Amino acid sequence: MPFAETETVVQRSRFLCALYRVDSDAQARERIAERRRVHWEASHNCTAYVLDEGRAARSSDDGEPAGTAGVPMLEVLRARGLTDVLAVVTRYFGGVKLGAGGLVRAYGSAVSAALDDVATVELARWPRLSVRVDYTQAGSLEGLLRLREDVRLAAVDYGSAVVFDLACADAEILVDWLASQTAGAAQIVPAGSVRVEL
Repeated sequence: MPFAETETVVQRSRFLCALYRVDSDAQARERIAERRRVHWEASHNCTAYVLDEGRAARSSDDGEPAGTAGVPMLEVLRARGLTDVLAVVTRYFGGVKLGAGGLVRAYGSAVSAALDDVATVELARWPRLSVRVDYTQAGSLEGLLRLREDVRLAAVDYGSAVVFDLACADAEILVDWLASQTAGAAQIVPAGSVRVEL
């Protein structure tokens, strides 16, 4: 299901733009296939998506003249600095040919209109840490971690000890804070990085 959908009309042609949040090529292709099944009778289902902080991008004109649909859609996504988003614009032909310039404007405008109707979130890459403490410190530490705006607690594992899987805005600051909260007893292991919504 798209997280946003808008309709624009240009010289009797209907342009339905659906926006999806996607995190992989496979997920984008799956959403495109779903959209084509729903709108199988449409003239075109043109697509554009950006993944991996802009390092991967794809577009398709789906039978429209080359460069008149997918590329302008993709340019709108890039111009807004978006990532992990798919736009599918479904066109129902209204009987009036728009020409290359008209198509570029119509497809780009359809994506712009859909994006104007939604809120975007800012993403950041934060360090990820695995923090191991004993049960006597876990309860109060968990409560304090959940209060911090610079920490995202992903999981808590209760085994022989308690392990917090978390992301933080600044690892050095958090490591110092954890040391003071646990009297140096916390075992902290870097675990890469993760993207978080701010």
